[in-house]
Amino acid sequence: MSARSGPHDDALTQLVAVMDRLRSPGGCPWDAQQTHRSLVPYALEEAAELAEAVEADDRAGLREELGDLLLQVVFHARIAQEDPDDPFDVQDVAGDLVAKLVRRHPHVFGDAEAVHDEEGQHVAWDRAKRAEKQRASVFDGVPLGLGALARAQKLVSRAERAGHDVSVPAAAPDAPLGDRLLALVAEARAANLDAEGELRRTTAAWEQGHRAAGL
Repeated sequence: MSARSGPHDDALTQLVAVMDRLRSPGGCPWDAQQTHRSLVPYALEEAAELAEAVEADDRAGLREELGDLLLQVVFHARIAQEDPDDPFDVQDVAGDLVAKLVRRHPHVFGDAEAVHDEEGQHVAWDRAKRAEKQRASVFDGVPLGLGALARAQKLVSRAERAGHDVSVPAAAPDAPLGDRLLALVAEARAANLDAEGELRRTTAAWEQGHRAAGL
């Protein structure tokens, strides 16, 4: 018997069945009332809690938060089944994802030459994604809903990987705050650092120190 086989083999199928029961007549009134829009805050919260568990090296928390994030996927897919004009379910979601992963990794699943370095893989992925979605700009598809710091970092990264000069002049101490923040984002990118993660971790340490001091 494989180490990966056993009582958990059908857990995903059971999860879909439980979600269907909760959403169906006679199930949970709260679940039945939810919409794609009403669930957005929960998806954002679960993603943030997953990041927190990763950065805290919390294995138990990581496992739990991955489950909570998976629930959001299954919940949205269950709601999507009810659409009268364009229904789809979690199997359709998974099928689309498999096809996309294969399509965007021609160096693994196709005849394209292998890309051996991480930056080259990112460039190839961006190129395939842009062609696939017929985007006019490398900046298309970066969500406006991202936090300003994370979005700035994503835009700088996209431009750089497309071969554009993304140098941001160092901002003088009396420069507008936005200019200084953007310069810091560019500095983080040049140092191969995640500006959002660096700020999150530093803020957490600052908070912990002040809590210990009784604040």
